[in-house]
Amino acid sequence: MGNFIPNTDADRSAMLKVIGKSSIEELFDVVPKSVMLKDINLPAEMSEMEAERAMRELASRNTVYPVIFRGAGAYKHYIPAAVKRITSAETFITAYTPYQAEISQGILQSIFEYQTMICEITGMDVSNASVYDGASAAAEAVNMCRERARQTIYVSETTHPQIIQTIKTYCFGFGAPVKIVPARKNGTTDLEKLKELLTADSTAACFYLQNPNFYGLIEDAKQAAGITHQAGSLFAEGVNPISLGVMESPGACGADIAVGEGQPLGLQIAFGGPYLGFMACKKAIMRKMPGRIVGETTDAQGRRAYVLTLQAREQHIRREKASSNVCSNEAYCALTAACYMAVLGKEGFAEVSAQCHSKAAYAAKAIASVKGFELVYPGEFFHEFVTACPDTDATLATLEKHGILGGYPLSKTRLLWCVTEINTKAEIDTLVSILKTGGSK
Repeated sequence: MGNFIPNTDADRSAMLKVIGKSSIEELFDVVPKSVMLKDINLPAEMSEMEAERAMRELASRNTVYPVIFRGAGAYKHYIPAAVKRITSAETFITAYTPYQAEISQGILQSIFEYQTMICEITGMDVSNASVYDGASAAAEAVNMCRERARQTIYVSETTHPQIIQTIKTYCFGFGAPVKIVPARKNGTTDLEKLKELLTADSTAACFYLQNPNFYGLIEDAKQAAGITHQAGSLFAEGVNPISLGVMESPGACGADIAVGEGQPLGLQIAFGGPYLGFMACKKAIMRKMPGRIVGETTDAQGRRAYVLTLQAREQHIRREKASSNVCSNEAYCALTAACYMAVLGKEGFAEVSAQCHSKAAYAAKAIASVKGFELVYPGEFFHEFVTACPDTDATLATLEKHGILGGYPLSKTRLLWCVTEINTKAEIDTLVSILKTGGSK
């Protein structure tokens, strides 16, 4: 890893000499001795073989399911080997914030390429370098929409509950009211109620819609955008990036801001992180976007170069004036997402999306044929769907005995299933067989 660190021992010695210090220890001699760590109680050292054995023992305590039919925000997809190979390069894995453009061209270019791809799949004009995760991206998006006279945030009830919670937490800090637009009985947003609420509220800043929604259903984003814009508010759409291989982009649907969780783009489920939140918007509001934006330019010799084009410096320095608390980005996760999209290409990306949908359609029909597991909502879905279930606890426990992680329990009698391109027809058929027999076979 040392090859990427720009300062050598000779460099450090020269700098210490200039400031009149003889060692690193002398440089920090102003730190009170009472707070300096002297004796750190670390366990005894291990050999490589001992360390590997200890780590394998720890890992063996985890339950790793060979077959997964659960999503609800974290999705199991196939990740081509080339993605990990590229992102394991030393210059990527040891990098941090690319403030010094002259030694960070590779990092800056990787972010620029990521931004370009995010704009392509979302149909937006500008993307930032990513934020912490999908929930924080949603919260940052609604904050972008606030104006002095427009502070009220509207969010669809069909949004992932954790995203709603995060938006409420952020808005509490801003003093911005959050109002929930109710869902219809068919599991989608009540757009008539949305129109009624926005028409009566001149303080409405925006409406946030998750599409596909938490129940996997496809919302009428175009109509939602029209209603929102007619009321003089902005429309923010949260999307699953993989769905954009077959669904219309947020830009085509009229969204002003598009956000989402980037985990499906080449990142392992990994016990919930680290992930990345992607954000893209129309050019008219790009200066309200938090975080960093990398741009392409030319240097004095006319050569292509990359720079940090925009970043809200008050987020780092004048924090009392900050409109966002984002002070970093998930650059390594964004690099992984860019590599994943590049390795797949347009045709591969569309194929993954199409397989997710087609396999989910097959699974939904097969599961719904089992008595007690009928589909709850009749609408179109992407790769998640809700079924009834006689007893979710018992059903999930039975599936676990067969090495299958079943759907996400919404209640004692409802399961949210997820199918991706990684699930085979044989796995789906086995799942259905177990549901039919109650695990007796």
